[in-house]
This record gives sequence, structure tokens and C-alpha cells, in this order.
Amino acid sequence: MAELKKGARITGGDRTKLAADLKRKYTSGSSIRELASETGRSYGFVHRILAESGVTLRGRGGATRGKKS
Repeated sequence: MAELKKGARITGGDRTKLAADLKRKYTSGSSIRELASETGRSYGFVHRILAESGVTLRGRGGATRGKKS
């Protein structure tokens, strides 16, 4: 995936193509942070594109704070 110019608007066919590419990589296991770094865009931008394309976003993972038993 080519690095996108920071802050450039992505619309129409380019946005659709990018969304499909990000969706494929995310569902294959890449994280939002990895995708953001790869494309040169922000975490929020990648998160928004994935949400718009109907992807079910994964939970954060890692340690969680639960009630002590």
C-alpha cells in the first residue's frame, strides 16, 4: 500500500479502494496502528474508514481490570 500524502482528502474511487484494502488487511490480523503507520494516516482516520466499511472492530486485548475474586 502506498503511503498517502498526509492530510490529503481521499474521496470517491480512491477512498473505496483504500477502504477495501484496509478492511482486507484488518480482517487478516493487522492492527489499526499498523495500518495507520503503513499508510501514513492517523489512527482515527483508519478507524473511521474501517467503521464506514462495516468492519466489526476487535477489542483492545491485553490485560483487563476485573473485580478481584
